[in-house]
Amino acid sequence: MRRRPLPPWLAYACLGASMALVGSYVGLSKLLVGVFPIFLLAWLRFGIAAVAMAGWLRRPADEQPLSRHDRVLLFFESFLGNFLFSVCMLYGVLLSTALAAGVIMAALPGVVALLSRLFLRERLTPQVLAGIGCAVAGIMLVSLAKPAAADTVTEPGHAVLLGNLLLMGAVLCEASYVVIGKKLSGPLGPKRISALVNAWGLALVTPLGLWQARSFDFGAVGDGTWGLLVFYALAASVATVWLWMTGLRQVPAAQAGVFTVMLPLAAAGVGVGLLGEHVSGAQAGAFALALLGVALATWPAGQRASD
Repeated sequence: MRRRPLPPWLAYACLGASMALVGSYVGLSKLLVGVFPIFLLAWLRFGIAAVAMAGWLRRPADEQPLSRHDRVLLFFESFLGNFLFSVCMLYGVLLSTALAAGVIMAALPGVVALLSRLFLRERLTPQVLAGIGCAVAGIMLVSLAKPAAADTVTEPGHAVLLGNLLLMGAVLCEASYVVIGKKLSGPLGPKRISALVNAWGLALVTPLGLWQARSFDFGAVGDGTWGLLVFYALAASVATVWLWMTGLRQVPAAQAGVFTVMLPLAAAGVGVGLLGEHVSGAQAGAFALALLGVALATWPAGQRASD
């Protein structure tokens, strides 16, 4: 039985909602990494999501068995898009700020466009290259700028720089997730992709999560923090993956990169609106450069895929 295609506006809405959720939990993770060790936090996230998606693991009757190629893609989708992205993002936000994460994540459309060209043969235009240049300039500016006094950064300058480098690694991981997801969205349904990718993430992080759990005082965690953790787990591993894979079934990867603009905007909004981070002049300039890069990289003329 063939799946009925979604209306274009609904596919776009799924992509935009997915990236907005990613951006919100990138910002809110600043609160969680102050309570949980990184690998324990990732393990709890994947574990909660595994319980929520247990019924999604079974193969539907209208879906073909997984090929060896699909299994390899699922592993790397989880390793890069779940496990490594979570590690780079969480450590990066811990050492830097949610606002800086928002600026750096604005490079996503350009990186998606580059990987789409390399692996999916989609066309890369001069305006996309210009957009990538603006995004890189914005990243350099925010990396070299000193944190404002009102920011929540307490680390020395070299640690903040390391945090920004880790956030750049998270960008590369997330862009790889977009491109690999496009290849997976043909043979597999969104629910099963979400469950299988999460299962791999849980398997990868379990040894490190158990190691940190041995010395962690779970009784010291407040009810509000547990509630935030449940939201983080369901948003990061269930809702965002399902929404993204649902929309990606009908939208080219480079065009889907347009909607990653919701990630940096949501992350920066959480940093400023909820975490009280101050926008310095350098950060404002960097964010403006990053958004200019997004506009150039995602301009409609640059989104047509080549044959």
